[in-house]
Order: sequence, then C-alpha cells, then structure tokens
Amino acid sequence: MSKRVLDVGQCVPDHAAIRRLVVTNFDAQVVQTHGHDDTLQELEQGEFELVLINRKLDRDYSDGIEILKAIKADANHCDVNVMLITNYADHQDLAVQAGGVRGFGKDSLSSRETRDLLAKYLS
Repeated sequence: MSKRVLDVGQCVPDHAAIRRLVVTNFDAQVVQTHGHDDTLQELEQGEFELVLINRKLDRDYSDGIEILKAIKADANHCDVNVMLITNYADHQDLAVQAGGVRGFGKDSLSSRETRDLLAKYLS
C-alpha cells in the first residue's frame, strides 16, 4: 500500500519538484494543501506518514511553523512526522524544538542526503 505525504504551502513549481522527488524514489502519493484549515482537514480525512511544510506559505506568506505547532498540539495528529522545508538551519532547529523532525531545504531536493532522510519515513 502506498504511503502518503502531505505537502503544505508550496508554489506550483516547488510542489511539482517535491512530488517528483517523492514519487520517483518511493511508493508514495503526494497530496497538496495550502494553509492551516485545509491541512488539518486533510489530516482528519486520511493517514499520512509525513507532512512537509514550507517555511513561508505560498498563498499568504505566513509562517509554516505555526501549522507544525497546530499539528503537534492536536492529540489526533501529534504522532505524525512533520518536516519544515527550509534552507535555514536556525528554522530547522525551531521546527525540531516545536516537535517536528529535521527537514531539508529546496536547495537540496536532488541530493542523496535528502533521499536518505525521506527514506526513514517512506521506505
């Protein structure tokens, strides 16, 4: 059975690149959402192995870490693995402190390290 990834707050080209990375390397589907409400609604409707949240959401440029915090505060979803997508180490640190797992940046989408990181959750 395919694993599922929720991709939150990415613009069309970035979502396409992340989707390509995931479906090319893993038996997984990628579902896209854009903000707090549709993300939590999607989590209510199905199971996801991994949630990838853009540091700055594409539609309103709000902070993606707020969605990470909301997921981790929800007893129904607090166990899901959540990564912040950012090139900035200090934001990765904040995401981990908020209960997420260390993610990756868009600069490293094609790296072996990113594939290995995703394999921990999608293989």
